[in-house]
Amino acid sequence: MVKDVDEASFQQEVIERSKEVPVVVDFWAEWCGPCRTLGPAIEQAVNDRGGKVELAKVDVDANQQLAAAFRVQGIPAVKAFVNGEMVDEFTGALPPAQINAFLDRVIPPPEKTPEELEEELSSNEFVVAGREARAELEAAADSPAEAFKAWDAGDHEFAFDLLQKEVEIAAGDPGRRDLLRKVMVGYFTELGPASELAASHRRRLATFFS
Repeated sequence: MVKDVDEASFQQEVIERSKEVPVVVDFWAEWCGPCRTLGPAIEQAVNDRGGKVELAKVDVDANQQLAAAFRVQGIPAVKAFVNGEMVDEFTGALPPAQINAFLDRVIPPPEKTPEELEEELSSNEFVVAGREARAELEAAADSPAEAFKAWDAGDHEFAFDLLQKEVEIAAGDPGRRDLLRKVMVGYFTELGPASELAASHRRRLATFFS
């Protein structure tokens, strides 16, 4: 988890490696007093994280072109790389608490297992309300069955387009329109806050209720 890197190995050991696991680079020198303080502290913090982040140490005296390429003007200089890009940095010897905070910003949060996600969704009030509204609409004579079929088949964009049209048609039926809204909000929640599809249809839906 801690390795010495030079100009010849930087591309492979830092840039490419950071596409698999975050890599923190410590630019240091033998004569640098603060480097001797920071070095052991950041090595310990990295080791404590059990492989979730790696540390590459670069001797600036022996790798001056590398230091210049990353605009190292003072040392110790620490730069974090994720997916081949530098995402964070600091200069100077930080106390352990700040080193830990820095590493925690760099390490991506653990992905939730499908079981955890399903448990969250099944207890989410918007998802629950959406499923109840769908059941009520499915029981109606004019059920938007095609939209529900598209959603179940994974064609979310087509399903949203159909539901938006249903909302527009239901202008004179506030009860039906509210059921459709609940269904869509439930679907937005299932897709999550990072979904651009959900965000765009959320904005579009809002125009009918403003």
